Amino acid sequence: MCEANAYLIDGDNRQLIMEAVDTVEPEEDGYKLVNIFGEQKFVKGYIHSLSLVDHKVYFKPSA
Repeated sequence: MCEANAYLIDGDNRQLIMEAVDTVEPEEDGYKLVNIFGEQKFVKGYIHSLSLVDHKVYFKPSA
């Protein structure tokens, strides 16, 4: 499986936003996440980093 978990970075904290993310789509002021179950979430912010080997996507909130 190649899904990733999405996290929101807030200072030193990493909060899990969504598990088993299959699709990350850019939107006007953030990203739409869709997991393998069809659940959707919107993240207002930007991609901070990707850890492809660990299957993790890190977001930071918009200023």
